[in-house]
Amino acid sequence: MCIRDSMTSLPVTQLSSRAGEYLTWSPDNRTLSWFNGPTLFSRSLDEAFAFVDGAAEMLPEPVAEGMDLSFTTKADKPSGYKALVGGKVVTMRDADNTQEVIEDGVVLIKDNRIEAVGKRGDVTIPDDAMKIDTTGKTIIPGLVDAHAHGSQGRNEIIPQQNWSQYSNVSFGVTTIHDPSNDTTEIFAAAELQRKGDIVAPRIYSTGTILYGAEGLGYKAIINNYEDAYFHVERLKEAGAISVKSYNQPRRDQRQQVLWAAKNQEMMVVPEGGGKLQQNLTMLVDGHTGLEHSIPVEKGYSDVTQLWKATEFGYTPTFVVSYGGMMGEEYWYDKTEVWKNPRLLRYTPSTILDSRAIRRPTAPENQYNHQNVASYAKELRDNGVSVHIGAHGQREGLAAHWELWIMEQGGFTPWEALRGGTIDGAKHLGMGKDLGSIEKGKLADLVVIDGDVLSDIRKSEFVEYTVLNGRVYESATMNEVGSKKKRKPFFFEQDNATFMPQQTADDVEAKAHHYHWEH
Repeated sequence: MCIRDSMTSLPVTQLSSRAGEYLTWSPDNRTLSWFNGPTLFSRSLDEAFAFVDGAAEMLPEPVAEGMDLSFTTKADKPSGYKALVGGKVVTMRDADNTQEVIEDGVVLIKDNRIEAVGKRGDVTIPDDAMKIDTTGKTIIPGLVDAHAHGSQGRNEIIPQQNWSQYSNVSFGVTTIHDPSNDTTEIFAAAELQRKGDIVAPRIYSTGTILYGAEGLGYKAIINNYEDAYFHVERLKEAGAISVKSYNQPRRDQRQQVLWAAKNQEMMVVPEGGGKLQQNLTMLVDGHTGLEHSIPVEKGYSDVTQLWKATEFGYTPTFVVSYGGMMGEEYWYDKTEVWKNPRLLRYTPSTILDSRAIRRPTAPENQYNHQNVASYAKELRDNGVSVHIGAHGQREGLAAHWELWIMEQGGFTPWEALRGGTIDGAKHLGMGKDLGSIEKGKLADLVVIDGDVLSDIRKSEFVEYTVLNGRVYESATMNEVGSKKKRKPFFFEQDNATFMPQQTADDVEAKAHHYHWEH
């Protein structure tokens, strides 16, 4: 039965003036409770229906105030000094968009922030610092996946070890922004990550989308500014830094969301890939940026100049770009993804069967993602911020596909790496803390075996990921210098080809064999 506020066959009343979920009855079935964010609300039936015994003649207004169940705890923060010594440091700290590379460099970390960066000999390393030799390797900022998806839990249960997030971190993804996920699950995971109770990238999200079409559990009815303000506010209270305006059919509805978000210091990202004229109204109305590619192969000078005049960012998600065959299909076609030893460390092989093994194939010119990337390069050359967004397609590896596709579109390796680091961080309003290697910023770094600036395809060969000052060995996802070891995943226990006791050298050898063969 569909219950509506206008129905007459059953008595219907409004209990809450706020949003809420997880309706729960008291043991005597006389009181109903629900929550939004940290606030618990409740209402007894005699305050809701006039026909209930004991009800007052004048029933109270819907519940507006509840019990605040929030509490304060310390965020995770390691202590001590660590130094990455001898690598090629690609800082991304240059304000004028010029390339800075420090050969034989040192990155000194104190606790969870960068203390100094410079050439060996110019940076004083404390005697008690943990030193990690990065000779012959490239050090870049941690990857910022500006459009990430992926399960953070199931039925509100957050796993202690989420294999997909381990895979993300092992590939150097240290920050994700998810523009569509289950509100309560993803913000629970975000808090657990910040507390240090789970290993995952830094997690930011819109929570559940503000859906304008029909969709049970998703639809957000917006008829005026007050409606828009309410929906933005309820998501902000749950932990969102942004909201996703998705299929709100009228332009004035999307504008109401924008105005409500501006007044609450929230970002608004719209779903792209619809009609070009709709995308252009999103651009001129002041959205933060477009998610997914525009639905045409190329924009001409009028679109380029219009875009250039705004601060509208672009996250094309090349791996799921529109208008033809896309990036994810390309890498399934051109490489044997199901054999990638780095991916198989933390991803069950059965997950890869249906898409990676039974893959499409086509001539090179049938893959439209390269045209999307080519126009993204033109936009970048005109000052538009372009970022990677792996869409959750292949856990961690797809972030590198995004970088490689950018090169296919004409980006230099350095420009592509900017799209995966500082440009995405700035787009999300996090440029003061993330995205570059410089004193004072959070210590999120990736140590890659090889020279990525000369061969962007080497980017997947991550040896260490530094996340919030903690150094993880990618081959095992054990924290360097810690006695605590990662527990095996369920698929490792049943898989004789890869068990946790494999050494890092074993995995590295397999990975390099894969790279040169395929």
